[in-house]
Amino acid sequence: MQAFTRWTNLSEATFVLPPTRSEADYRLRIFTLTGELPFAGHPTLGSCHAWLEAGGLPENPQLIVQECGAGLVRIRRSDTGLLSFASPPLVRSGPVDAALKLEILAELGVSVADVVDMAWIDNGPGWLGVLLHDPAKSADRAGPDVLAERRAGGVTVPSIHV
Repeated sequence: MQAFTRWTNLSEATFVLPPTRSEADYRLRIFTLTGELPFAGHPTLGSCHAWLEAGGLPENPQLIVQECGAGLVRIRRSDTGLLSFASPPLVRSGPVDAALKLEILAELGVSVADVVDMAWIDNGPGWLGVLLHDPAKSADRAGPDVLAERRAGGVTVPSIHV
C-alpha cells in the first residue's frame, strides 16, 4: 500500500478492506508519501462515499461504521445522502515545545507577538493549531509550500484563523 502510494505520487491514498472488528462495516487504511495515518477526515468521507457507491451495504443505512487506525469512526448519512462524522479523540493535545514553536513560526513567517495560541490538535495526522491575532499576517505565506508536511518532525502545520 505504501509502495503504491509512492508510485502514484498521491498525497493520500486509501485502501478499503474487510473489517477486523465485528462492529465495523469496513476497514480503511490511509497512506501518505511518507507513511500511514491512523485517521484523516477527507479520506474518511471520500472513501465512505466510494464504498457506498461501489455497493457497500452498512448494517445501519444511516450510520456507517469505519474501522481505522484511530479506532471506530461513526459516519452519519442524512436523508439527502450527506456524510458527516465526529472526529475521533485527540491522541495528542496541549502546548507545543518552545523550540518547535519557534521553528514553526519561522516557517509561517510570523513572530511570537503575532500568535494568540499554539497547541497540538492531533487526532491522527499530527496537526498543530496556530491561532493568530491577525490572519492577514500569514495570508500571503499560507499555501502548500509553507503548510507542507514536515518530514523531520512528522507534523503538518495548519494556520488557524479566528
